[in-house]
Amino acid sequence: MPPFTFDALRRWPDVEAPNLHAVDAADRLILDTAAGALTDAGAAGIVVIGDRYGALTLGAASLRGEAASESGGIRTHQDPLSGERALAANAKALGLEGSYRSLPLGVELLDGARVVLLQLPRSLAELDEIAWQVARHAASDVQVFAGGMLKHMTRGMNEVLGAHFGDVSAGLARQKARVLTARGLTARGPKLDEEDTVWPVREWHDDLALWVCAHGGAFAGTAVDIGTRFLLEYLDQAAPAARSAIDLGCGTGVLATALALRRPGVSVLASDQSAAAVASARATVEANGVADRVSVVRDDALSAQPDASAELILLNPPFHVGASVHAGVALRLIADAARVLAPGGELWCVYNSHLGYRGQLEALVGPTRQVGRNAKFTVTVSQKIPVSQTAL
Repeated sequence: MPPFTFDALRRWPDVEAPNLHAVDAADRLILDTAAGALTDAGAAGIVVIGDRYGALTLGAASLRGEAASESGGIRTHQDPLSGERALAANAKALGLEGSYRSLPLGVELLDGARVVLLQLPRSLAELDEIAWQVARHAASDVQVFAGGMLKHMTRGMNEVLGAHFGDVSAGLARQKARVLTARGLTARGPKLDEEDTVWPVREWHDDLALWVCAHGGAFAGTAVDIGTRFLLEYLDQAAPAARSAIDLGCGTGVLATALALRRPGVSVLASDQSAAAVASARATVEANGVADRVSVVRDDALSAQPDASAELILLNPPFHVGASVHAGVALRLIADAARVLAPGGELWCVYNSHLGYRGQLEALVGPTRQVGRNAKFTVTVSQKIPVSQTAL
């Protein structure tokens, strides 16, 4: 078995670039701060949440040695599917495949947990849901070691943790990272009642005539981001004869739900790699009564979908990878949309105008025209050209 080293970790199959890293100073500081607690806890009592590419999970497994494989190993939850796949690839390369189990955020992940290692999310709502789940299901003596880079940490994180734990302390900063340690659950009785569900939350949007449901980690929460709102203005023009459609990178499922409500005869697939987004989209679909016409899946782009199988794809792509502005994810989504579009099918895309995706849309999909533009966003439609025409 190769020795564990942070330098061996890769982001693959996520986007890789010189300015994108698989490990940061917060990973190292979390593991160092929690080292004593990790030694005392059995592997079954260790939970890792928010591990990006395996640094925390595999670092903890390496610290524990062979004990990490007992009782099914360390339990871990990563919101993006690309993170799960990167962890699996790194574990295989380091001979640590049996040291962990990937699980959804909930009781199976956290039941009886005594040590939780957490890469702090940027969203306070996501942190609140994580802390709420820990308070409901973990052992009464659980310790949470929550770390991040200082530039992304706020006082609000201490306050969110303080709503669930009686003792929240901040450690010394190191290499521009810091760890918050939370202990002493403040209340448990009502929080263990499954009927006392807080997440997902939901909001009625009268102007759109639909409910939006959201878990803490879902982008924009129960709001509808302005790019999606702009694309909704053109939804009725999108491939009006289509019988199958995909909401790619669906988030909370607003586009998929709106399309299903407007076109009862269309079969819609909503796809996202985020576990929080998929759970939110399922809740949104159910709240609006279109679960019979909208399927929601967790997928890395459209890897599970066959070539040339969709007549219409809707896309509001992200323009960042984690905290870094990077077009890599958007271009992967566009390329996969091109593969899955049937000949003559349409990709409707909304994006920040300054990103200038039109050239890539032309190259990857086919002829592209602008159908809308405002002060911030551009809406385009790209048509997949049949093979017979591309050969002319």
